[in-house]
Amino acid sequence: MNYYYNKTLQNISFDAVIDQVIEALKAEGFGVLTDIDVKATFKKKLDVDFRNYRILGACNPNFAHKAIEAEDKIGVFLPCNVVVQELSNGTIEVAAVDPVASMSAVENESLGSIAEAVRNSLKRIVEGL
Repeated sequence: MNYYYNKTLQNISFDAVIDQVIEALKAEGFGVLTDIDVKATFKKKLDVDFRNYRILGACNPNFAHKAIEAEDKIGVFLPCNVVVQELSNGTIEVAAVDPVASMSAVENESLGSIAEAVRNSLKRIVEGL
């Protein structure tokens, strides 16, 4: 089982893809709770030059509420991460976690439909870019 969905985009800037991803997340009811700029962090903490790489921690409050009500420790899997990175050939890749894969270790049947709904939303976002 793959643990993510991804799409590669050409002829578009990294920043434009970030904007598109954030808007697509909003359209599906997600907000971005965290935005980790890996390139800047590696430069600051390690003095290492790295490619453009951002991790967006996305959360849909309705899905999160349902998941936490069903399983109080499920917060260890939240938020849903979406990675935007610039590849060596100049293309931009967007990858989103597959929550069904990440939650498969949790033995709680009521989470299945919630994880499936989140999966469908994230898949629509990635495929729609």
